[in-house]
Amino acid sequence: MKVLAFTESPDHVCYRYRIEAYADALAERGWTLESLPLEPQTFARTGQLRQAALADVVILQRKLLPLWQIRLLRRVARRLIYDFDDALFCRDSYSRKGTASVMRLAHFWATIYAADMVTAGNDYLRDEAAAYVDPERVVLVPTTLNPRLYPLANHQRQRHGVRLVWIGQHSTLPCLDHAAPVLEAAASRLPNLELRVICNRFPRLEGITVVPRPWSAASEAWEVSQADIGVSWLPDDSWSRGKCGLKVLQYMAAGLPVVANPVGMNRTMVRHGENGFLVSTTQQAVEAIERLATSPQLRQAMGQAGRRLVQRDYDSQQWGPVFAELVDALWHQRRTRTTHAAMTPAGGSPIERAARLPRTSW
Repeated sequence: MKVLAFTESPDHVCYRYRIEAYADALAERGWTLESLPLEPQTFARTGQLRQAALADVVILQRKLLPLWQIRLLRRVARRLIYDFDDALFCRDSYSRKGTASVMRLAHFWATIYAADMVTAGNDYLRDEAAAYVDPERVVLVPTTLNPRLYPLANHQRQRHGVRLVWIGQHSTLPCLDHAAPVLEAAASRLPNLELRVICNRFPRLEGITVVPRPWSAASEAWEVSQADIGVSWLPDDSWSRGKCGLKVLQYMAAGLPVVANPVGMNRTMVRHGENGFLVSTTQQAVEAIERLATSPQLRQAMGQAGRRLVQRDYDSQQWGPVFAELVDALWHQRRTRTTHAAMTPAGGSPIERAARLPRTSW
């Protein structure tokens, strides 16, 4: 049996972490996973979409297609899953037009309406989708990672030469401009403080040394582990509330404490005083960074707490079987046309099993 994932690009971060990470779990249930990056030109995609007819289950990841193409995909796909981990129903935080978009919302509605199942990356996204379609068709599958791939940070540096780290795609670099006052103020208090930016582009920030670290899938885990404190600073808007916290998970997997503002998944993942600090003002952020910079022991204790959170609630090896069961259940529902009650296995349906996982993973 075949799962075909339509993705945004050959090595898109969302595909790697939200679908490809579960390839082994799918294989254990007899599924082969293939990905097909969609062409950027609308008409060039038509032939690609027709290939959905050759798969048993199709996953459309993130893309909001023109209405005629979503109808085409619905017509040829035997079973269709829409997976998303951003607030795609609105514009991003830095759009000159603002975040609200009637056109995006209309395309989002048409896409989730066409899907047999919607997998959403956090509570906020799930609730938005469930407002437009039957909530039973919307399942929360958080973004996860494999913490075993992340070496633990060696917390030896004290005050001088402490390293902050930020990792992300170049499209999210404006977050660092938003955080610039915090970073500049922290650097003025801590001599030789540096910000390691793991990305494929690099910002120019006043008042703090930016150390560019080119991103690669092979080196990202090691690069994160070479820092001391992870930072995440988001605008408080609809787009940011849809972010699924991958960078925070990466910091915690590497045993780093996190300094973040209480927006979206930052609020869920960062336990204030336990695995990091949630801060709302520049002064609070600088005090948190300075406190961590002067205490390797505190960094280590908080880093270990973050690592345990990832292991318990966001481990891809824990969520892989749940995702594979969701695909399996969808396919068997299609083939046998059984009722939900008839297809519920011992221990509950995969949706019910996902619901029993710790709420903190949501």
